[in-house]
Amino acid sequence: MSGTPSLCGVILAAGESTRMGRDKALLPWPPASTGGSAPATQTFLAAAIQSLMPFSDMVIVVAGKNALNLAPLVYANGAQLAENPAPERGQFSSLQVGLHEVMNHGRDAAMVTLVDRPPVSAVTLQTLAEAFAAALSRRQWAVVPEYEGKHGHPILIGREMVEAFLRAPATATARDIEHLNQQHIAYLPVTDPFVTMNVDTPEEYSALFASVLSPRK
Repeated sequence: MSGTPSLCGVILAAGESTRMGRDKALLPWPPASTGGSAPATQTFLAAAIQSLMPFSDMVIVVAGKNALNLAPLVYANGAQLAENPAPERGQFSSLQVGLHEVMNHGRDAAMVTLVDRPPVSAVTLQTLAEAFAAALSRRQWAVVPEYEGKHGHPILIGREMVEAFLRAPATATARDIEHLNQQHIAYLPVTDPFVTMNVDTPEEYSALFASVLSPRK
């Protein structure tokens, strides 16, 4: 990945998935290589790791109380595991845990995504990576994808934005910090609906899965 500084993938997967009723990280997901036409043989977490690997030096998965359950899958896919000791503090605490690990591993930029969604396409990730390299040359700190006017993931953040997140109090949110540093963020429109698609309930998951497995016209 020329033009990008020591990029590290970060997947936030510490949620308790209470609305889903089972760990969303372990939900089956169709392999990208089949275009969703074959039975699912992966999980959201495995697919997320594999999607980030070509664009990152390494991938860190932040788990919570589910760490023991996720560990075999994380390591089998060549990623690293970081545990949030207090996931009840919310998603921002997991982000801070992940970014501390990024810094501890000597990286100075991160590609951050959430596990409760299908992974975006390689084309989208390449577009974001190229936009991030261009943004850094303009002294911007981050690139955030947009789909139909809504901000999504993965977000790509440079060292200054990493430090801004880490300096923030635990009671903050990522949105708070992004708003405070909006002048340093590039928002990039993309055509990939998965950048904004959260899957929180069994009904949402069933509808998404059916749409992906349905024959394409």
